[in-house]
Amino acid sequence: MERPVPLFGDLSFRRTVHQGLSMKKAAPPPNDVFQIRCPKLGHQIHFSYCRTENDGLPCSRTLHCWYGYFQVEEYLRRELAPEQWSEAFEKPVKPKIVSLVELIEQARKRGGTGES
Repeated sequence: MERPVPLFGDLSFRRTVHQGLSMKKAAPPPNDVFQIRCPKLGHQIHFSYCRTENDGLPCSRTLHCWYGYFQVEEYLRRELAPEQWSEAFEKPVKPKIVSLVELIEQARKRGGTGES
């Protein structure tokens, strides 16, 4: 009998995952059928997107968002080179307002119009 796809708030799934964390063998990341709500984008997203969202590197929030579902830090430390880990997780994140101003400036330059 096939089980329904677990959702973000499915406590039985979270309990199973947390119980599995004490096992010696690390669980693999969830497949693309399983999705959680992304606080950055505001909708459901799968791990494979989070894994490459930042120009091929993981999103800076990946560790925070996925820690309750599998051993994400252990997995990514195995998968990433030390330089990639540093680039993805140890670099300060720009404040949202700075990112927005940069995007506006880029759009103005591309459009050739805009106020100075």
